[in-house]
Amino acid sequence: MKIKLSNEFVYQLFALLISVIVVHAMYVTVIRPEARLIEQEQREQIAANPDYEPERSLLVIIRDFEQETCFILMFWALALLVMKAAAVSRQREQLGQALIHLSEGETILPDDARHHARVIEALPEPERDFLYPRALLTALRRFRSTRNIQNVADAVLQTCDAEIERLESELSMVRYIAWAIPSIGFIGTVRGIGDALGLAHKAVEGDISGVTASLGLAFNSTLIALVLSIILMFALYQLQLLQERLVLDTQTACDRGLIQNLQTN
Repeated sequence: MKIKLSNEFVYQLFALLISVIVVHAMYVTVIRPEARLIEQEQREQIAANPDYEPERSLLVIIRDFEQETCFILMFWALALLVMKAAAVSRQREQLGQALIHLSEGETILPDDARHHARVIEALPEPERDFLYPRALLTALRRFRSTRNIQNVADAVLQTCDAEIERLESELSMVRYIAWAIPSIGFIGTVRGIGDALGLAHKAVEGDISGVTASLGLAFNSTLIALVLSIILMFALYQLQLLQERLVLDTQTACDRGLIQNLQTN
């Protein structure tokens, strides 16, 4: 488990580092230079034709530092979700394996539980830590000690409930990022409005270009933050759906592969 946590921590750090490098490189080499060119072209068009109405450009909308930070956080969170989804996929593949080998009509007595438990304990360590083997091991040990089928069913249910709580807690970082993205957008809004107020004296003199640019920052940062937050929350809920289905399917697999074949005497 310590190795697993260490690997996850390293993955999170590398995912954050790669997200920062890739997004910042795109902003430095493409987004901000192109946005400046678009704005310069629009100013020239307005100077030449007062009736010219500039179109809103996506590059101009996403060019500021708040939007860059939001993109970094979103891609980082998506990388974490991909890692969790891959883990769910590996565990789901295991549900199709017959971890308890029984011939047709064969039942499991309390004295047989130790033999079947050893087969599961012989699995490679990463696979042995999956939910399905852990639930089966818990059930077999409970059956061997209590010789009560209802206690076995309760043990499987308790193991699955504990897994749901564990999976829920592991998503706390993604939930924090989903909360942080709109907050960063609101920071951009406050900064933009503050800059606009600081340029109010120029607007009184007739130069409203600075005020409009600052207000553009205010609204654009909130817009991008909310859109990215919606995308991230959709991906998060899809992952939660996969995890819940995994737990429910594990309960079903334990019932079909083990509990229905138990016999006390």
